[in-house]
Amino acid sequence: MFRNPLILFTVIPMVLFLILQRFSSHGAKKRERLSVLYTNLALVAIIGSMGLTLGFWNYLLIQLPIIILAATAGMWLFYVQHQYEDAYWERQHNWDLTSSGLEGSSYYKLPRALQWIAGNIGLHHIHHVRANIPNYNLQRCYNEVPLLQTVKPLTLRTSLKSLWLNLWDEQKQKLVSFGSIRMLTRLAGQQADA
Repeated sequence: MFRNPLILFTVIPMVLFLILQRFSSHGAKKRERLSVLYTNLALVAIIGSMGLTLGFWNYLLIQLPIIILAATAGMWLFYVQHQYEDAYWERQHNWDLTSSGLEGSSYYKLPRALQWIAGNIGLHHIHHVRANIPNYNLQRCYNEVPLLQTVKPLTLRTSLKSLWLNLWDEQKQKLVSFGSIRMLTRLAGQQADA
């Protein structure tokens, strides 16, 4: 149910960003807990002052669509950069850091304006290989390191296929859809009947 695109890109982003992110994670350090607390206090102050200024209903009419759009876009970016057909998934004993970075996270080649808006996060494979490279240097790094250019890019069009990839097929070493599993099950059933 959670992998259904209607749930994954509507309900889950709202729960994640409006509810779960308002609490620090279990075992969080004091600095992290305080960061969440200060963020929550700032949100209460902003919502309170805007609600008293504009009216709470008017504030919600403005803010809620923005929150929904931003949360959904954020969820999509995170999802598509880790869930695509040829993603790298390995069991712990075979896992490799460099392979995981280069093959386990995508190069989401966005149009220049969207790349800028998303802070170059489409160059996600570089981020996973070397997380300390600032976002404004990711494109330069990509341009200067030939190995990084060998990663097959996802485009807006090709990334839509990932919406239906739900299961890891260990034999094929790729993500597959529930539909492909149902089709294989039907074919196996037909072969057994024959």
